[in-house]
Amino acid sequence: MAVTIDGSAGVTTNAGGSVNPSTTIDGINYSCRAWVNFNGTGTVAIRASGNVSSITDNGTGDYTVNFTTAMSDANYSVNMTASIATTAVAPVVANVLLTTTPTASLVRMVTDRNGIGASDPTYVNVAVFR
Repeated sequence: MAVTIDGSAGVTTNAGGSVNPSTTIDGINYSCRAWVNFNGTGTVAIRASGNVSSITDNGTGDYTVNFTTAMSDANYSVNMTASIATTAVAPVVANVLLTTTPTASLVRMVTDRNGIGASDPTYVNVAVFR
């Protein structure tokens, strides 16, 4: 059962609450096509997502985001952030790097803790735009 948020722009949410990627602005689609917020420590767990079927843990700091519905091609923009919760005043930020060429159905990335090696961040956020 779809619920329309803004009928003029064609934005709807599906039963799971994620936004369907159908927003258009002047005929050009600029919507977020997939997003995920997940815990990268221990057993990897998705906190919330849209158009993401699963996360694959390939090893320390190495993750694959699998799309529920594939992109039209691999020419999309990936925005990723990651941070590690610590007892220090400020969290340690993990740099996020693509490890392979993205495909229409997935993107793989690795986190690097400030240049000293791979780490499993507490918070990983990925947004895909096409």
